[in-house]
Amino acid sequence: MRTARLTLDPAFTVGAVDPRLFGSFVEHLGRCVYTGIFEPGHPAADEAGLRTDVLGLVRELGVTAIRYPGGNFVSGYRWEDSVGPVEDRPRRLDLAWRSTESNRFGLSEYIAFLKKIGPQAEPMMAVNLGTRGVAEALELQEYANHPSGTALSDLRIAHGDKEPFGIRLWCLGNEMDGPWQTGHKTAAEYGRLAAETARAMRQMDPDVQLVACGSSGQSMSTFAEWEATVLQETYDLVDHISLHAYYEPHDGDVDSFLASAVDMESFIENVVATCDHVGARLKSKKKISLSFDEWNVWYMSRSEEQARAADPAHWPEAPRLLEDNYSVLDAVVFGSLLIALLRHADRVTVACLAQLVNVIAPIMTEPGGPAWRQTTFFPFAQASKHGRGEVLDVRVDSPSYETREYGTADLLHATAVRAADGTVTVFAVNRDRTAALPLEVTLNGLGLTRVVEHSVLADADPDARNTLAAPDRVTPHPAEGTTLADGTLTAALEPLSWNVIRLA
Repeated sequence: MRTARLTLDPAFTVGAVDPRLFGSFVEHLGRCVYTGIFEPGHPAADEAGLRTDVLGLVRELGVTAIRYPGGNFVSGYRWEDSVGPVEDRPRRLDLAWRSTESNRFGLSEYIAFLKKIGPQAEPMMAVNLGTRGVAEALELQEYANHPSGTALSDLRIAHGDKEPFGIRLWCLGNEMDGPWQTGHKTAAEYGRLAAETARAMRQMDPDVQLVACGSSGQSMSTFAEWEATVLQETYDLVDHISLHAYYEPHDGDVDSFLASAVDMESFIENVVATCDHVGARLKSKKKISLSFDEWNVWYMSRSEEQARAADPAHWPEAPRLLEDNYSVLDAVVFGSLLIALLRHADRVTVACLAQLVNVIAPIMTEPGGPAWRQTTFFPFAQASKHGRGEVLDVRVDSPSYETREYGTADLLHATAVRAADGTVTVFAVNRDRTAALPLEVTLNGLGLTRVVEHSVLADADPDARNTLAAPDRVTPHPAEGTTLADGTLTAALEPLSWNVIRLA
């Protein structure tokens, strides 16, 4: 096997990592909320009904901004249903996921949940631009953020929340390009509505940060044209445009699945090009940032089968939906997607792992029972902990392999982050399923002298996974033989592996 090589030099950087790159997503979908983060009566529940075992895992995961309440759910969301005395809140049909929403967990509970995670947990609130519009967005903003002295701010106080919620980051709808979306619109229709909503929200608070809906995926027939049309209306009014992407193997094509980040990086670069084209056409010096506010490995084909099998007359409450159980293979692809986000930290300033608990999530729970970490938990927690600082510009010289979907792909996918204290962490994935990959990293001008740690997530069984019966079957383990001498790091990356190499 030919050696993979890269060079790290502090003179060549991509950009600083925004902490919100390690965000997540809580939607009223399946068991993400009910029996996920919120389960009154559970042995580990606190006085507010929040599961303290889940809170502990969320803190360990290291999530920052948490997007809420959707997702597709938001396009039918009536925010008024989710505030005030719980016993007075109405039950509603949720068209997005064909469920019954009890509204027992609402806006106030969401803010309380964030506070219990810690100060790093920032609210990221979506407004309904599917079935509602400017007036309702302003009402929600006033209820949430105005201190006092108006009907809606005083209503919040009467509901028990004296202090404003301080929500700064707002999503202007969700996936409005998608025909599946309640209230689906054309790019021109959505762009005009988003601009009107953004302009009004800035009248109330000029410092809000706003995310316009981009394409739901690079494969959408309207991709790029959608972004261009929407940004033509909103360029000077919004701060971010969103991207959503999910990956799974198709027809047993594992080699292409392992190269999913090739598509993710292409998606990011194409959206950046579109944004900058619109900016140039408008003669603007402003740069639009990207909010990759839904991303994950998701076995969507299984979810579609489940949906087809459901009773159309049945509207269950908090059903088991989208509860993918992730393997080592999935975790390696997941880690590669994290690397793709870090490699574009100059433009991707918000990202949300979808979702946080139970629903295609790194954390699983059993009602009345335990909570545990999926295989994907570990790459996210390690990247959030050690991926803070300045991303170094990593150019990989790697052996490659052929994929059906993406053509030639590197076996090595890697990035590196230099922390404020001068330490460096290399994140690397070996896509080779059968052979170890020799790695040499040349270190220029970094003053690094030792390997602090080389952690590996890999297993002889690529299908190994953590379950209720075996919650610790897969965990990271230390690598053997990694050395740093004379300015060169030498390592052997195990087959099909996610690697975190920390240097000081």
